[in-house]
Amino acid sequence: MTKEALAALEGQRVPLPVPPHLVERGRLDQLCERDAVHQGVALRVEPLTPPALEDVLERSGPILVLDQVTDPRNIGAILRSAAAFGAAALLLQDRNAPQESGAMAKAASGALDIVPVLREVNLARALAALQNAGLWVVGLDAGGVRLDGAAYAERRVTLVLGAEGAGLRRLTRESCDEIASVYMPGNMESLNVSNAAAVALYELARPL
Repeated sequence: MTKEALAALEGQRVPLPVPPHLVERGRLDQLCERDAVHQGVALRVEPLTPPALEDVLERSGPILVLDQVTDPRNIGAILRSAAAFGAAALLLQDRNAPQESGAMAKAASGALDIVPVLREVNLARALAALQNAGLWVVGLDAGGVRLDGAAYAERRVTLVLGAEGAGLRRLTRESCDEIASVYMPGNMESLNVSNAAAVALYELARPL
């Protein structure tokens, strides 16, 4: 931590569980990424073990799956919408998605601590497991049928979103039960993936 942060904590009589190592603020900027909000304090910890798919199935709400979305800020914004609209979890492909980071946490605005994040090596296999558990897998892509929350009133949904620009990969599309798109009456053909996720989650969560 910085000297300023230590002084602030000592002024509030906050007990420290470990002795701090004092550094300049620039060192924390380097450790925590440019977009992170560290407030002069950083703690080095081991990553938490992510929950198993079977565990998150016990939570209510839709499950979000991202097919090679690579921008941590987009993933953070999607997590924020997932928390706001009651999603059960976010599932990422292990090899083609960024690790949880300061930039992702900042964009998530606390949702990284609310919505479980799972990683799977094979998305098609993960989608098949969700289908076997009774979820209806809906891929979001321009040109699909209009996404209507009322149509899923009796079904639990897995919502799949593709990468920025590229969209859903062929194998991922083929693994979906249905391809849908959000209603856009204006003059734009598509939305940013995080905006599309927010609109789709609202449509699934809105009162009928």
